[in-house]
Amino acid sequence: MMKIGNVELENNVVLAPMAGVCNPSFRILCKEMGAGLVTAEMVATRALQHGNAKTRSMLKILPDEQPVSMQILGCDVESMQLAAELIAETDAQIIDINMGCPANKVHKAGSGAALARDPENAGRIIEAVVKAAGSKPVTVKFRKGWDDENINAVEIAKIAEQAGAKSVAVHGRTAKQMYTGHADWSIIKAVKEAVNINVVGNGDITSPQKAVQMLKETGADGVMIGRGALGNPWIFKQVAHYIATGIELPAPTAEERVAVALRHTDLLVEEKGEYVGTREMRKHIAWYTKGLFESNRFRDEINLIESSQGLKDALHRYLETLLARAAAEVTV
Repeated sequence: MMKIGNVELENNVVLAPMAGVCNPSFRILCKEMGAGLVTAEMVATRALQHGNAKTRSMLKILPDEQPVSMQILGCDVESMQLAAELIAETDAQIIDINMGCPANKVHKAGSGAALARDPENAGRIIEAVVKAAGSKPVTVKFRKGWDDENINAVEIAKIAEQAGAKSVAVHGRTAKQMYTGHADWSIIKAVKEAVNINVVGNGDITSPQKAVQMLKETGADGVMIGRGALGNPWIFKQVAHYIATGIELPAPTAEERVAVALRHTDLLVEEKGEYVGTREMRKHIAWYTKGLFESNRFRDEINLIESSQGLKDALHRYLETLLARAAAEVTV
């Protein structure tokens, strides 16, 4: 169990915020699969400030996904404070500040990872968000630093703690690394040793064994999983169980993968409508079936399908192919 401010989590395994992925449909699945906390995709504060309807819709939270952390992205006190005030009125239980996104369009605007390059402004923003959040705890997610010559994760963590943040999440890569190379877990350890608030480690958690290894090497209070959960929401249950018992749960079967993909399709289409939901679901199905027999061919097939029923029919046919192949291997 882990506690962030006044919010108690069932375990210390957290879904990382991922743009274009962490909508309510995906968050519900991850919660059902054992995530102690799910984080929404980043919400641009200036778009909120200007009343953008699409951005406002991103504040939607469903009862089945609680507890939820809502992440905000911006670089000025006014818009970040306003966003925190708006989120304080929602069902989100935690407000997270994005100071780690390395995307060009984000950091060129001074937000995301670029905000961590300006510690003074970052401190002002965190303090303003904490005040505007009311009783909701505020967390901050950031990276090791900007590049190998500018490593400041420890400094940012201390600033976040002083400004009132209740927890920080540290990705062990620099902004310049993007998602290449390996995450440096030693920086997570350095942050943990420098502050007295919760520290959650992020980067390269793709298995229960790696999660436990990170916790042991860094002393972190929890682990945050992003890309390792794509097409694999089971990882939360596997990691939480392994941390608690040291016992490894079995990998999902082909039937389980397809069943969850089918449910995900229904959830996403219900949330976003037939046109958008179908097209967004294509990438998820590719992730769910990655590594299975002829998955590349199947991915090419589904990328041409334009209806949710078509996607579901294709999934059923694909499962039949997988089961027939497995049966044939047994009889050989």
